[in-house]
Amino acid sequence: METLNYPNVQETLHREVLDNGLEVIVLPKEGFNKTYATFSTKYGSIDNRFSVGDQEPLKVPDGIAHFLEHKMFEEPEGDIFATFASQGASANAYTTFDRTVYLFSATEQIHENIETLINFVQNPYFTDTNVEKEKGIIEQEINMYRDNADWVVYFGLIDALYHSHPVHIDIAGTVESIWKIDKETLYRCYETFYHPSNMLLFVVGGVEAEDVFKLVRENQAGKTFKPLGEIKRFFENEPTGVKIARKVAKLPVSLPKCMLGFKEKNLGFVGNDLLRHEVLTKLMLDALIGPSTKLYQSLYEQNLISDSFGHEYNSSNDYAFSVIGGDTPDPDQLINQLKSAITETIEKGIEQSTFERSKRKKIGSYLRMLNSPESIAGEFTRYRFRESDMFDVLAFYESCTLEEVNERLREHFDFNQLAVSVVEKSK
Repeated sequence: METLNYPNVQETLHREVLDNGLEVIVLPKEGFNKTYATFSTKYGSIDNRFSVGDQEPLKVPDGIAHFLEHKMFEEPEGDIFATFASQGASANAYTTFDRTVYLFSATEQIHENIETLINFVQNPYFTDTNVEKEKGIIEQEINMYRDNADWVVYFGLIDALYHSHPVHIDIAGTVESIWKIDKETLYRCYETFYHPSNMLLFVVGGVEAEDVFKLVRENQAGKTFKPLGEIKRFFENEPTGVKIARKVAKLPVSLPKCMLGFKEKNLGFVGNDLLRHEVLTKLMLDALIGPSTKLYQSLYEQNLISDSFGHEYNSSNDYAFSVIGGDTPDPDQLINQLKSAITETIEKGIEQSTFERSKRKKIGSYLRMLNSPESIAGEFTRYRFRESDMFDVLAFYESCTLEEVNERLREHFDFNQLAVSVVEKSK
């Protein structure tokens, strides 16, 4: 067992990599009653073309990672949710662009729930019948989201930004793609990406680290996994520039929705370089358009935005983009004002006082997050799978300078890399 100390945030992690490659990390939180555990695989919706070792690349249907997530809860006997509930736990799962996460939260029977979590994820049960049944369920889910304005405007934006990278494809896939999924392909993807060497078990809360490690060691010792070669992921070359400058959909909404997205040109950052890039960008966006800025207040006073207005930055080593937007009565006016304000800020730079305020705010939000086992559990794996460390974020925020943030501002906001997604009121 390895112990990792972070004195600047007063946290101590315990880590062990088992013989089968499974990484287990435990963060005890003294005085906390609730425990969260996540069992995650580095496998998401973008991983639709891959190979293992010297095998030929395999192209699989879009949406298969999400489909697998659904099917993992299928058990030969009983309902896994009912099992968790009987043990006082609440369970869930989700799929993102680059990972799939299974989780539970509980205040009792923690060891039983950890074993249940590991065992059901490591016990796939796919049949021709249950796979066919799931296709209809996921088709209904896809069709339901087609009527969700927030979903349509967000994924419409990503689709407008990207020509070929699979990040532009809905995480659930399409109705056409999911009907191409079969039992054999599910097992092929499962055996590749759900191998222990591609997974991480993270436990945070009122637990003793050595007790957790002992439990997991004994659990894994009773199972056999074939050695797995190197997983290689393949992506088509993504052209510079956006696919569509403006994408419009019509839905029965009370107010139109509008999002602006800027697609990054400079990619390939990994580890701490990616982390620093992300921290600088998030700090820059808050200093530009955060709720305490003059720009935000001006747009709010003009009734061009509401509390739904916000921004985010989504990044990895092979795609990255920012998103700005929300509900607005006048999308064109909002777009014009945002473009004008960005241009002016690029020329003048962000003010020192604005920068310092945003920096304090981001540090404060980060420190508050460390008091929430749920938030830590949700974020830790994201950083870990990108070869960085969530507990290094504070140091990066503290070391950011105004000069770096203004340089990031000028670099990121290239109007040739801008796409807009709008959901208008249907008549």
